[in-house]
Amino acid sequence: MIKTKKVVILGDSAFAEVAYECFTRDSEYEVVGFAVNSAFLQRTELFGLPVVPLEEIERFFDPEQVEFYAALVYSQLNRLRTRLYEEAKAKGYRPASYISSRAFVWPNAVLGEHCFIFEDNTIQPFVKIGNNVVLWSGNHVGHHSVIEDNCFIASHAVISGFCTVGKNTFIGVNSAIANNVVIGADNWLGVGVNILKNTDPDCIFKSEQPEPAKVSARRFFKART
Repeated sequence: MIKTKKVVILGDSAFAEVAYECFTRDSEYEVVGFAVNSAFLQRTELFGLPVVPLEEIERFFDPEQVEFYAALVYSQLNRLRTRLYEEAKAKGYRPASYISSRAFVWPNAVLGEHCFIFEDNTIQPFVKIGNNVVLWSGNHVGHHSVIEDNCFIASHAVISGFCTVGKNTFIGVNSAIANNVVIGADNWLGVGVNILKNTDPDCIFKSEQPEPAKVSARRFFKART
């Protein structure tokens, strides 16, 4: 794609590296650098670009010309990403979003600012997605559903129709939410959790690791070596 905009990525973790790849190979943004809180600044360069102290970001990147994306995951139940998003906006920077060219987003779906939508997401008609939301690869967001601000949806989750996902919520890999369900704010849904009715705010739902069978795998499959 032709690069018509510039973006600085906040963070230098694995997500920041992935964000660099996505913006560079599949967006109109040119990544011009990275910014990290000085207490966590351990390198000065990444992918040949400068890594600068976030506290001094204005010295290096003009907020009139460069947008930002805070590439942090769900640390502190999404509070860390939210804090850096709000700090950068307070400094006068405009938030960037990334929507994969291989995501299916229905034309009347409404997406807020500072969102990161990976490949193979399906966002159906009349969906509303708030600000500062991450949808990792391969999720389904059903028609008329709402994902509120600051949520993180991991891969291959299914959010059925007419659902609401409360702010700051994390939904783990392969989780599923039935139709017409309201997930309270600050919920944590672990891997493979199924939610069939409304939940209260500030809840954790987790699946349990199954116990191994009595027979070993090599014995069961008659593996000789």
